[in-house]
Amino acid sequence: MVQIVVVGSINMDLVTVASRFVAPGETLAGERFLTVAGGKGANQAVAAARLGARVSMIGAVGADLFGDQLYQGLQSEGIDVQHVRRLPDTATGTASISVAEGENCIVIVAGANAQVRPEDVRQAHDVLAGADAILVQMEIPLETVEATLRLGRQLGVPVILNPAPAQPLPLEWLAMAHFITPNQHELATLLSAPVDSDFRAVLEQQSLPLVMTRGGEGVWYRDGDQVRHQAAFSVDVVDTTGAGDTFNAALAVFLGEGLPTAVKKAAAAAALSISRLGAQSGMPTLGEVDALLERQP
Repeated sequence: MVQIVVVGSINMDLVTVASRFVAPGETLAGERFLTVAGGKGANQAVAAARLGARVSMIGAVGADLFGDQLYQGLQSEGIDVQHVRRLPDTATGTASISVAEGENCIVIVAGANAQVRPEDVRQAHDVLAGADAILVQMEIPLETVEATLRLGRQLGVPVILNPAPAQPLPLEWLAMAHFITPNQHELATLLSAPVDSDFRAVLEQQSLPLVMTRGGEGVWYRDGDQVRHQAAFSVDVVDTTGAGDTFNAALAVFLGEGLPTAVKKAAAAAALSISRLGAQSGMPTLGEVDALLERQP
C-alpha cells in the first residue's frame, strides 16, 4: 500500500450555494448552506485515502466544535492523526465558500493552521522517512513549507508542492520539490510573471518540475525535457471546490506508476470531483477512477 504524508491545513468550509455571486452591498437569497470538512491539507489527505493510500496528516485544529468534528472526520477516513495538534485558545481554520454557476469564491481564515510549525514536521521525521510521497501546500506558514521541502530532500522522499494560495517563492525552495503543481494564475504568481504569459513557453524555458492544471483544457507538464499535455475528462460540472486537491492527492498516490500515468489518473480523479458538490464529499474512490478511465480511455 502506498504511504502518503500530508503537511497542511485543516479547515471547516462554510458553503453557500446561490444562483449567482452577490454584488458588494447586495443581499441575495441563497439556495443552500452547509458545513463541509475542508482545508487543502485535509482535502488532499482524504482524497489520497479514498484512492487506497495509507495516509498520515501533520497539522493543527483548535480546541473547539469544528476542531472536534474535523479531527474525528479524519480518523473516520482511516487517516493517522497522531501528528495533528489540538490547540487550546485557538480557533480552527475556516473557509467561507460561495458557489454559483459552477464556480466558487473563497475567503480563508487560518486559525490553528497558522501555528503548524517546522518543529511539527521534524517531530514526524520517522513518518516522513517511511513515505512514498509527501504533499505540502501554502495555507500554513512558509517556514513550515520550507522545512518540509528540506526534510523531504534530505530523506530522499518526493515532495509535491501545491503552491496555493500562490505567492512568489525562492527558486532554491522550488528546486527542492519533486513536482510543483500550480494552475496558470498560480504559476504566474510563483514566478512573478504576467498572468497572460505564454504558459507553454514558461514550461519549456523553466527547468523546474512543473505540472500545470488548466481546468477544462487539462494538464500541461514537463516530462524530462519534453512538455506534454493530458486532456481533461468530460463530466458535468457541479462544483470545482477541491478539484486541485483531488488532483494533487492522486498524483502522489499514482506517482510510482510513472508521471504520464499519474497525471492521467489525477486528471480523471479531479474530473469526478467536480461532478459533485463539496470538496471532500465529492472526492472519488479508486474504483470510480478506474471506471471513468474505462469509459473514457
